[in-house]
Amino acid sequence: MTTQPTAEDSHRRLVEQYTEMARLAGGLAHEIKNPLSTIRLNMQLLAEDLEDIQSPAGHRSLKRIGVMQRECQRLQDLLDDFLQFAKVRHLEPIPTDLNREINDILDFILPQARDANVEIVRYLDPELPSVMLDREAFRGALLNLILNAMQAMSGGGELVVRTLEVGGSVALYLIDTGCGMDERTASRMFDAFFSTKPGGSGLGLPTTAKIIESHGGRITVQSEIGRGTQFTVELPVPARLDQQGKEPA
Repeated sequence: MTTQPTAEDSHRRLVEQYTEMARLAGGLAHEIKNPLSTIRLNMQLLAEDLEDIQSPAGHRSLKRIGVMQRECQRLQDLLDDFLQFAKVRHLEPIPTDLNREINDILDFILPQARDANVEIVRYLDPELPSVMLDREAFRGALLNLILNAMQAMSGGGELVVRTLEVGGSVALYLIDTGCGMDERTASRMFDAFFSTKPGGSGLGLPTTAKIIESHGGRITVQSEIGRGTQFTVELPVPARLDQQGKEPA
């Protein structure tokens, strides 16, 4: 009698297939980076050789080399972003105070926010229960969301950061007063290679979403042109943890 595969078997096969595809894609990206590094080095050496040639032809050649160097750097950045996106993450989550992680990142970004004339307002629930986080991975995701919010407020503005317990989850809200976006753009924010930024790889937010989802959470976005954007991150609260992140007695 033929045994039908269970949902668990199907899920495991999908994970294995994704892992293999990610490994192959990562290997290909690494192989591209090696000759790219050689090209960049030789471009730099060629530019140094041409600096002493004071002629119209020499200046034109230097200008063309500059264009090629910028494109090589763009390709390098794209490969780095892709490797981060395709990376198979083996998380090591521990009981974590989400408010503390948020405060640490906001304190780190505060000088940059002041320079950009962005006011950061914190409404962090002091009774927030602990969540299971791989702190390094999650910090990278949160930092990317904050930087995106600041970039949307090129003329300054306000970023509200709020945490709240909602049912069996912890919710984190990032609300900016930036330029906002239309419904079509908002619906594609987490699609790989979709970007509204000139020269952007379109992998930053998809990578952030993958990290949050790998924690058992989810991220959503609401936006309105001219009024701003709200990102909502929801993370599960493990039943076995009390508010101090310890096993109950």
